[in-house]
Amino acid sequence: MAEIVYHCERNIHSLRGARSGLEKLLRGRQIASLLDVGSGRGTWLAAARELGIEDIAGIDGVAVDASELHIDPSVIRIFDLRKTVFLGRRFDLVLCLEVAEHLDSSSAEALIETLCLHGNLVFFSAAAPGQHGEHHVNCRWPSYWQGLFNAAGYVCNDDLREYIWDDSEIEPWYRQNLFSAHSDPELAGTEPRIRALIHPEMTRHMDFADSPLARKQFNLSEGVYSPYHYMRLFGRSIRRRITQGAAST
Repeated sequence: MAEIVYHCERNIHSLRGARSGLEKLLRGRQIASLLDVGSGRGTWLAAARELGIEDIAGIDGVAVDASELHIDPSVIRIFDLRKTVFLGRRFDLVLCLEVAEHLDSSSAEALIETLCLHGNLVFFSAAAPGQHGEHHVNCRWPSYWQGLFNAAGYVCNDDLREYIWDDSEIEPWYRQNLFSAHSDPELAGTEPRIRALIHPEMTRHMDFADSPLARKQFNLSEGVYSPYHYMRLFGRSIRRRITQGAAST
């Protein structure tokens, strides 16, 4: 496998965004321990410690200079994330945010296995098809990752984006791609598929030529299609509302 090339200092993942994001995402959950897989400069680890989570750890596949870190270097350990990693313990919450797209598809199952080995609850996000970024080699819609979590016995829920969708302090890729997964082997795979969404603030971070769904949504919002096309969509919407209303009575 080729070496993973990624420069954390060149990529925007702010401490301010992590602070605001984690506070909203936890929503009163009692989290005593947290692992960040693909921790980068340690922004989410630092935010966790500020929220009173003392038992924290990070792992990454690329070493970051100590001067660039927001957390003590001893908190983060370096492993080859293309292979399954296990630290010998579990955590209340495992984060893996905008990491998976940097690994070849052949390593996707190993990454998900690493996450599931370390906890029953995972907050996960990964770049969508067409999303800009350094060494983006496996950009997928959430349903792809959901299938891998399901195979590991985890149920996935689209229960996080609504809490951060409108928070401009949080980078838009998190607001677009984030979902949760929790261990439940009996129900894994029976849940609804996580929707493929494009956040309005992500339009400048996307290559729509590589993303048919994103291109379609963007064209709709920009008025690219003919008036007849929008009239047809409006008609469909009215019929759908009427059908739903009749079914509920």
